[in-house]
Amino acid sequence: MRFALIVGSVAAFAPAAWRGAWREPASFSPTSSSRGGAGVVVLLTPATTTRRRVVVLGATPPSDAVEKLDLEPIPLARGVVRLPGSKSLSNRALLIAALCEGETVVENLLASDDTERMLEALDALGVEVERRGTDVTVRSRGFLAPIQNDATTKEPLELFLGNAGTAMRPLAAVLAASEGGAFVLDGTPRMRERPIADLVDALQQLGCAVECTDNAPYGGCPPVRIADTRDAPVDGGRCSVSGKTSSQFVSALLLASPLVAKTKDVTIEITDELISAPYVLLTIDLMRRFGVDVEHDDSMRAFTVRAGQRYDSHKTLNGRYFVEGDASSASYFLAAGGLTGG
Repeated sequence: MRFALIVGSVAAFAPAAWRGAWREPASFSPTSSSRGGAGVVVLLTPATTTRRRVVVLGATPPSDAVEKLDLEPIPLARGVVRLPGSKSLSNRALLIAALCEGETVVENLLASDDTERMLEALDALGVEVERRGTDVTVRSRGFLAPIQNDATTKEPLELFLGNAGTAMRPLAAVLAASEGGAFVLDGTPRMRERPIADLVDALQQLGCAVECTDNAPYGGCPPVRIADTRDAPVDGGRCSVSGKTSSQFVSALLLASPLVAKTKDVTIEITDELISAPYVLLTIDLMRRFGVDVEHDDSMRAFTVRAGQRYDSHKTLNGRYFVEGDASSASYFLAAGGLTGG
């Protein structure tokens, strides 16, 4: 006899009619998975019964709400599912597409807060974006610069990126390496608690005029301020960065390297252990698909981008890139098939 015990929030399990009308019992102690909403415990009765009854414990529904929710058993799960695009690849692909001159179609883009913030930022940077379902057509001049920043103004363009780390980190690196004007990258209060100092320090080593000195209680966090460097562009160099804090810092530096390596190579050295190395390899493979090669040793302690390379979606992709499905999303459907014999 098997029981499944699931702990979560009201928003995840309760019928729509119940939401917003819960009272948390005095004896209930929220777990990490129930923060952000009233606690609710869902108990599934044995799978051997003909109907699986979901009983909600630990919270009191309104008097006019349904007191139970009956779920019919699923005898077999079988079929073909198109998975949503990978979160790790979606924003990387959008940013690289914006750095390609001309038109690039990014297919199967993930719909998420992170991609929304990236799309908003690209729009503010003069990139034309056309959406058709999960496909996005990106039309770009091949560089990022605020339209309103001409040669006579130094006013920074402010970009609000919410709590989207996959937008904040690569955009900070790419804009710091660009020659498109001054920028301020900011986000939610939570974003202002997420460290980015290691990335900023590495960019400074390459000569980029970037800093994150505000928000003293946390230090080394957004907002990120980027000065106008059109009069003193960067060109090549070496930088070192920790690989333990976040592999996204390494990926961000790699994505920005072709913009820095104009006539001189860029080398990125890892000072310690590189965590989540597969995500860095994912970035390297994506760059290769868009025409930029990255050299690295077997230990992945050093990465080199040779001078003179540019992103080009037509070189190997014929102007189209399909974002592969998210592996974690696939696990739910694989589990359903395994449990039901599908």
